[in-house]
Amino acid sequence: MYAIVDIAGQQFKVEENTKYYVPRIDAEVDKSVTFDNVLIYSDDKTTTIGTPSVKGMKVKAKVLEHLKDNKVIVFKKKRRKGYRIKNGHRQQLSRIEITNISGSKSKKAEEKETE
Repeated sequence: MYAIVDIAGQQFKVEENTKYYVPRIDAEVDKSVTFDNVLIYSDDKTTTIGTPSVKGMKVKAKVLEHLKDNKVIVFKKKRRKGYRIKNGHRQQLSRIEITNISGSKSKKAEEKETE
């Protein structure tokens, strides 16, 4: 069972009991967060594609920690001009663990199962 979820403008394929690094979430450590914007949900039998999201589906996660990513060096140079600029950047991340993927199935998915 998996779901594709929109978290802070990025799409992640998530499964239960797995850990992911996502852009920083405004939640305290050891608190749970819920993501409502589920784009695709799939169990072993059926796949439900949202238009634009699957109604009634929610993904619950627990925030494990907040951290910074590795430093990325940005170096700009123009030859023969004496122009050199060096900058660095560290992205703010949150590490989350998906605890539950749940919700009611759409009516179309229920109709397909009864047929």
